[in-house]
Amino acid sequence: MRLNTKHTIVRQHTPPRSTSSEAKDFPELDRLIHERMRLGIISALAVNQSLSFNDLKRLLKTSDGNISVHARKLEEASYITCNKFFEGRMPRTEYRLTAAGKKAFDEYLLQMEGLVRRMKEH
Repeated sequence: MRLNTKHTIVRQHTPPRSTSSEAKDFPELDRLIHERMRLGIISALAVNQSLSFNDLKRLLKTSDGNISVHARKLEEASYITCNKFFEGRMPRTEYRLTAAGKKAFDEYLLQMEGLVRRMKEH
């Protein structure tokens, strides 16, 4: 409960807490992939053999810094690889999804599909 500006009592809706049996029905999602920008990077790489830094930036409509930070986290988890090289005189950064990243993404998708199915049942 809280007081509004007229000093009347307003009841706030509190969702019921899940029971332990309900909690185990919902798997813990891979938090590394679940973040919006990292999910975008993984999804884009799952349907492309490789993508450049600029390709990802354009596809996800984000900044250089945002791509760099999130790609680095995925790289540190061995979900993607980063290859830096020169094309002529221009530096190029290319990303690829690793086998571990594909496996983690596939598991994430299965968990999300299961979650959606369970929500439809309720």
